[in-house]
Amino acid sequence: MTQATNKARVLIGVRGMDKEAGERISKVLLGMPGVTQAQPDQAQIAVQYDPTALTVMDLLRAIRKQGFLAGML
Repeated sequence: MTQATNKARVLIGVRGMDKEAGERISKVLLGMPGVTQAQPDQAQIAVQYDPTALTVMDLLRAIRKQGFLAGML
């Protein structure tokens, strides 16, 4: 039997994020269990994750640990 994967998407605004920082943040998020996609764009990052494994606050904390202000859009 195949287990269904829970997926949620959130768009997070990241103040001061340039292309290099976006790639670094994306790598950090993709290293978290439950994150399946982290697509940076100008000053924001779209994240697909498993809400049974992580909360939006977990994602925001990970970004803030990289030295950026972040919040849901």
